[in-house]
Amino acid sequence: MPLTDSELRDRLRLIRSENVGPITFHRLLKQYGTAEAALDALPALARRGGRGKPLRICSKAAAERELTALHKAGVTVLAHGEPPYPRALAAVEDSPPVLFARGHVGLLERPAVAIVGARNASLNGRKLAHRLAQDLARADLLVISGLARGIDTAAHQGALAGGTAAVLAGGVDIIYPPENEGLYEALVEQGLVVSEMPLGEAPQARHFPRRNRIISGMALGVVVVEAAARSGSLITARLAGEQGREVFAVPGSPLDGRAAGPNSLLRDGAILTETAEDVLRGLADLLHAPLAEPEAAEFRAGAAPAASEAEVDAARDRLVEALGPAPVTVDELVRGCQLSVAVVATVLLELELAGRLERLPGGRVALLTTL
Repeated sequence: MPLTDSELRDRLRLIRSENVGPITFHRLLKQYGTAEAALDALPALARRGGRGKPLRICSKAAAERELTALHKAGVTVLAHGEPPYPRALAAVEDSPPVLFARGHVGLLERPAVAIVGARNASLNGRKLAHRLAQDLARADLLVISGLARGIDTAAHQGALAGGTAAVLAGGVDIIYPPENEGLYEALVEQGLVVSEMPLGEAPQARHFPRRNRIISGMALGVVVVEAAARSGSLITARLAGEQGREVFAVPGSPLDGRAAGPNSLLRDGAILTETAEDVLRGLADLLHAPLAEPEAAEFRAGAAPAASEAEVDAARDRLVEALGPAPVTVDELVRGCQLSVAVVATVLLELELAGRLERLPGGRVALLTTL
């Protein structure tokens, strides 16, 4: 069912509120059913988690101003679970509650593949990325990358006529790097530009790993053309593996440091890639099997059963004692403390909203040592 204007506004308020990240957002929505109910519950949850000062909750007026600015800028707001929000990305645990898009959002209905690699790419690397992207787009795949110089730029240019989307680390209206202004405008005109960041938000170092998990989450597979041993492209490949996507790598000479990343991925089981046919063969099963279950007719999920206050109060101290600065998985907490999933999830929500808990990749959590 399409969201009402008020629910969309409240979802924006929820993700803009203090200490509410994507995972917490989805857990709150699952537990309380609507964003409005989740917003009402935030202050009490944070207090029970040990927070002293009031939690900063995004106001209705602030959310309405943001939505008005987005509309004036010609930006489409894509809410999680609503078409045309990417179905593959919606299946990821920490998927953005809202995405902002400029361009042809209908492209998101296509199955997608990401092509990423070094900014200081070689001429041959750029030529190969361009050819791969062109051929994959001709096969009706949406080619995704990050608009960075080097391999990303070559991939977007190769797929521009057939279908490509850029995921930005800053706001959807911020062109980065500046020299790609022409490519950005071409993407808005012929392809698509998306971001989870607010309008006007300049990209910062901490934004790029978040951007990378969107690139891998939107795609069925990630192709790494050139990348150093420690690079953002390898982070994207790691995230792809964690999200159940295929990882492809183009082999290179051991004498070239830009081949260290792909060669390492190949040793770890990535699919050796030289042509688009290698990618299409590797994605054959996923292209015919959706990542999400089919939608049931006229089904609307309600609020999930909640743990009682008495159960949560009795378990809170035990869980805080079991936590520490070293990350543990939520499953380990459930087993080790002999508590229900609902109880553990509620206590973790309280601690995170109080600013005492950090969520990490792989379903892990850690207690922060200071408030």
